[in-house]
Amino acid sequence: MSRHSGRPAVPLSGRSAVVLGVASVAGLMMLGWPLLVQVPEQAHVDPPFLFLLLLPVVIAVVLAEISEGGMDPRVLAVLGVLSAVNALLRGLSAGTAGVELVFFLLILAGRVFGPGFGFVLGCTSLFASALMTAGVGPWLPYQMLVSAWVGMGAGLLPRRVTGRAEIAMLVLYGVFAAYAFGLLMNLSGWPFVLGILVPGHADSLAFVAGDPLWDNLHRFAVYTLLTSTGSFDTGRAITNSVAIIVLGPAVLTTLRRAARRATVTGVVAGLDRGAASASGSVGTTGTTDAADASSGPVATR
Repeated sequence: MSRHSGRPAVPLSGRSAVVLGVASVAGLMMLGWPLLVQVPEQAHVDPPFLFLLLLPVVIAVVLAEISEGGMDPRVLAVLGVLSAVNALLRGLSAGTAGVELVFFLLILAGRVFGPGFGFVLGCTSLFASALMTAGVGPWLPYQMLVSAWVGMGAGLLPRRVTGRAEIAMLVLYGVFAAYAFGLLMNLSGWPFVLGILVPGHADSLAFVAGDPLWDNLHRFAVYTLLTSTGSFDTGRAITNSVAIIVLGPAVLTTLRRAARRATVTGVVAGLDRGAASASGSVGTTGTTDAADASSGPVATR
């Protein structure tokens, strides 16, 4: 089976997948906890300073687990290059009117290298870009987590889709990711914003502690629609779509070529030197000299 239609370039181990799932559930709870807890009516809800400390720890645990389980130094080198490129792209497109070039490369890399790599790239890209643009703040852990989900989701898309259908699928995912990123980032700060008044709406759109869940969700939906969906999120969706259509095929080809050079897809080890000498070669997807095969692992295609 070819790498194009088969498994991702960096497969995710079962243990890493479990850690990734647990961390994602924890991240969702950290984002939406004000909507889930029961508090007295009209009580003041403080920002989750404890979560701001715990969230980087959760991300660090996931990064360590994935790196230990499936990324060798060559893959880490690719990760470093893509993180630097993404940080530079984000610095060049500062998000004015939603024009952000960081997400299209994140989506394409997650598609080629898999969900674990996409999760890590989302974290490292946003962290590096924050350092470059002086964008470090309490919002950064949430930006890292949501961007990590964008890269992870791209890696979970159906693997057998190829050609123009693949580009169309990535465009649709890019549009979805653009709106999902805006919605989740709004959710991270909306419960702590007071007195949101919008012309034409008699009631405030701020979070009301003690109100029913659906009432708060309705306020949040209207707040998101009016403040970001029709502006920043739509600009981000258009940017993703155009970048994937124009640059997607060439970037996918380049990333897949890099994946073939950076990953080990077969291992030949532990051969008896005498048996190898008698056979003269080792049968894999290609042929390898017995002396080379007996000396250690061999990357095969």
